Amino acid sequence: MIKKIILLVFLFGITAIQAQTAKELLDEVSKKVKSYDNIVIGFKYTLNNPAENVSQETRGDVTLKGNKYLLNLMGTKQMYDGKKLHVIIPEDEEINISSQDEEDDNSITPSKMLTFYEEGYSYKMDIVQDVKGRKIQYVKLTPIDSKSDLKEILLGIDKQTKHIYKMIEKQNNGTNITITVNSFKTNQPLSETLFVFEESKYENYYINRLD
Repeated sequence: MIKKIILLVFLFGITAIQAQTAKELLDEVSKKVKSYDNIVIGFKYTLNNPAENVSQETRGDVTLKGNKYLLNLMGTKQMYDGKKLHVIIPEDEEINISSQDEEDDNSITPSKMLTFYEEGYSYKMDIVQDVKGRKIQYVKLTPIDSKSDLKEILLGIDKQTKHIYKMIEKQNNGTNITITVNSFKTNQPLSETLFVFEESKYENYYINRLD
């Protein structure tokens, strides 16, 4: 019995150390991200659900500045100016305009993509991978909310740069979404109107104001 208690204490100690190390690493990532004026990311987006025989792969890019962002993905453009989200769909010549709840912890928006883990998750260190000479340390995040649609998230962090290299989101319905960063640029010269929606540019579009 004593040996079992000692073993449990030992295992608990290891878990506590791992959790602390994971938190320290995530804190370093968050601090690094918040030190930049802006970030421009090129990425690969992959969605898989074997049970539903669904498989998608595409590329996209996102520009982040504070809580503002401009996302290009799957033929659509999402522009958030800090108050309103504008989803521009050229194929349908349609624009949807709505408010976005920055306090919604269940949504991982582009503006929160690099800091969403700060609340609502428990975390621990996972595997380390060697990617073309780069050491990628994975951290496993598990939602604290037992009713969450998310099963877990794996964040792959470049140990040298402290930048996020990969995010793997595993959902309870069997869907896996993977975002792999191909390019990560910081403090770029941006146009002052980059996040400003100019309705005059879309004269022939149907504009749907959702709120």
